[in-house]
Amino acid sequence: MIKRTLGAIAAMCGGTLNNPIFADIGIVGVTKDSRDVRQGQLYIPLVGDHFDGHDFTGSALGGGAAASLWQSDRPVPESLAGSPLVVVEDTLAALQRLASKYRDELAVRVIGITGSNGKTTTKDMVASVLGAVFRVHKTAGNLNNHIGLPLTVLQLDETIDIAVLEMGMSGFGEIELLTTIGKPDIAIITNIGDAHMLQLGSRKGIAKAKLEIVAGLQHGGLLLINGDEPLLADGAVVAQLPSSFEIQTFGLGAGNDWHGGSLTIATTSSTFDVSANGKGDEYGLGHVTIPLPGQHNVTNALAAIAAAARLGVPADRIRQGLQDIQLTGMRIEPMRAYNGAMVLNDAYNANPTAVRAAIDLVGELAGYRRKWLVLGDMLELGPDEVEMHREIGAYITPAKADAVLTYGNLSRHTAAAAAEQFGTGVEPAERESGSIVQSFDDKDILIAWLRSQLQPEDLVLVKGSRGMRMEQVVHALQHD
Repeated sequence: MIKRTLGAIAAMCGGTLNNPIFADIGIVGVTKDSRDVRQGQLYIPLVGDHFDGHDFTGSALGGGAAASLWQSDRPVPESLAGSPLVVVEDTLAALQRLASKYRDELAVRVIGITGSNGKTTTKDMVASVLGAVFRVHKTAGNLNNHIGLPLTVLQLDETIDIAVLEMGMSGFGEIELLTTIGKPDIAIITNIGDAHMLQLGSRKGIAKAKLEIVAGLQHGGLLLINGDEPLLADGAVVAQLPSSFEIQTFGLGAGNDWHGGSLTIATTSSTFDVSANGKGDEYGLGHVTIPLPGQHNVTNALAAIAAAARLGVPADRIRQGLQDIQLTGMRIEPMRAYNGAMVLNDAYNANPTAVRAAIDLVGELAGYRRKWLVLGDMLELGPDEVEMHREIGAYITPAKADAVLTYGNLSRHTAAAAAEQFGTGVEPAERESGSIVQSFDDKDILIAWLRSQLQPEDLVLVKGSRGMRMEQVVHALQHD
């Protein structure tokens, strides 16, 4: 974590000490949470629509913080007049500037990862593969925004070799801000989906926003893009990118620089062959296994392999790193129901691209009595949200799943379209074929009904947007 004098901190973030006698105070780390202060930290009082961190500065200093930022448009109360403060114009902008300056001072190589889907899983894969050789720090959980990313950078120890930074966004300009703070040596764009369609208007808009990551990519760096995504692989798009870095593609298509073939997908793993089109054949990776199911996770693994190859990680370490992946929770996380049925917890978030990938995964898996899809609403899709939910329902066929249960007002359109594919109504009655399509507006009733039907030989995949809290279904299935 950052260790600097308060005077150096003030200079780095563009602030001014309220009293020069505080210049030599030692700062060890930063925090924005006055309830979780550690001795010697710098407290950063952020301001939101319904809170003002300045109100808790006294508590933070009393709890062990060595000093605090202070926004210049707020009068300093008498109780803090003698406390060490760095006065800045805007505390959030100061946090971001401090992180950017600290990044400049570190001898660290940064991997920046963005994309509509798969960026957290890819982050975990990259960190695991590189961790077999280097000291690696990765974004914790989902701290991938304009606050989380600078805090992650400031957590870096000066002995860290590699920082793997996830970069999320909901609108234009956000990735550009994050990449200019993190300044990646390697940038990865996992894919272009439908997330944040409400804010960005179209998939082309989403692609434009994701490509902002090149704004901070270091000269001579590497941009890794999903070559199976037409909006990324388009020659006209690539031609408009700066020539100061190299571009490589990854994906399942044979034309990619890094591609996978001979896929075997199981419930808890995927096996595939790695080909590198002359960019890494010397690695001799050949047959690779990852402890994750699904073609989309094979694509994510190829991105991690390409990044590792760029940094000279040997083939045996790449293979071991892929086998040892520790994933952030609720991303196709296999677990057992109370009766032994297999449950795939993919409840962290959802958009049409990700849901179709989950449906495809269920379709690829065999050996189960009945395969259930339990889907919640996909949020923030804009004016076409009803049609997008209907398209998901139309994508579900009896060849991919045996039963479809939905939860939420929007997902009832998914159920209606799925029922057309199954040739049945949206109702709780089983047809002779064993297919079921049902829509629920009460999650507890859905859970109770599913538990009454679930058998030990079944498979259940649960997915929905974060706001739908579909993990509650998973937890209820785990406990008798």
